[in-house]
Amino acid sequence: MSVIIKEVVTKKDLLKWVRFPNELYKENEYFVPFLENDEVNTFTKEKNPSYEFCETKLFLAFKDEKIVGRIAGLINHAYNKKWKQNAIRYTRFDFIDDNEVSEKLLSAVVEWGKERGYSEVMGPIGFNDTDHQGMLIEGFDQLNMSITFYNFPYYADHMERLGLTKAADWIEFKIKCPTEVDTRIERLARHALERGEYVTVTYTDRKALYKDAFEALQVIDEAESILFGTVPLTPAVIKYLIDNYISMVNLDYVCAVKDTEGRIVAFGAMVPSLAKAFKKANGKMFPFGIAHMLKALKSSNDTLEMFLVAVDPEYQMFGVPAILMDTLLRKCIENKVEYCETGPMLETNKAVHGMWRYFEKEQHKRRRCYCKAI
Repeated sequence: MSVIIKEVVTKKDLLKWVRFPNELYKENEYFVPFLENDEVNTFTKEKNPSYEFCETKLFLAFKDEKIVGRIAGLINHAYNKKWKQNAIRYTRFDFIDDNEVSEKLLSAVVEWGKERGYSEVMGPIGFNDTDHQGMLIEGFDQLNMSITFYNFPYYADHMERLGLTKAADWIEFKIKCPTEVDTRIERLARHALERGEYVTVTYTDRKALYKDAFEALQVIDEAESILFGTVPLTPAVIKYLIDNYISMVNLDYVCAVKDTEGRIVAFGAMVPSLAKAFKKANGKMFPFGIAHMLKALKSSNDTLEMFLVAVDPEYQMFGVPAILMDTLLRKCIENKVEYCETGPMLETNKAVHGMWRYFEKEQHKRRRCYCKAI
């Protein structure tokens, strides 16, 4: 029987669309499910403020009346305006190893793009830089992070067969946490602090962090504004991110650096890895998912995920990164953390890669954004 493509228009179909990867990867030991509620909210206009500048169409593929694939087409008006592009995006592209399935799903997005006058398709890439981006092309034998998606190796073969080519790559590192303070980082941090131009800020309650979080995300937005695919984070989007993620942060691993006027010039937030907890919960918060997550968020977790690490571009050469790293590293040593995993970083972002030059590390994953003219 041929493949049938249907647009997702009901809440019931949206839930099927969200749950499809859990079925596709149920036997895969490296796949980490996302939280269903988060994904449903992400693709609900009334919940996600990114719909202020985005439009989406979601599609399911059926074969023999069984769901065999899914995709989301995404028009990001902010991206096209900022970068003077004429592109439609795709995201959440999952499918069985069947050429007809992947071809018809992508064609559904391409046809929508053509109807709207777009001349390029690109993806996988989401609503903004904090959303999931890139298709895994290296690291299939690694557990994915709670903030990234996993996919089978055959996906890349399908992309090439469909005529898509590389637009950008993101790489990820697994960093070995030392057992002692690195004297090189300590020395750089001390010299920067002794000049009296900066103050290290740590947090003991979430109310204080909440007050600084908006400014911190503005710093991160500015630092990443020149990077591929990024769009400005609106005040509503920043608030949405804060409300969704601040409860997940372990305050041990949050640090800001402020100048003498109290302005945040650097910010870092790492989270005890939730990957194994998400896997045990199978994407559901209840009845037992919340318990797995609360246990994972404790300081005894030996693996951290780097959620947000950024330094104001004007301050990247003045020892500020060392202040941030020295503060967070000391807490990692105190809590006997063994590894830190970075999120996806553009392979061309040498400034960020340089932050890890003092550490034993392994580049263990690579993700790709594809594109083609339509």
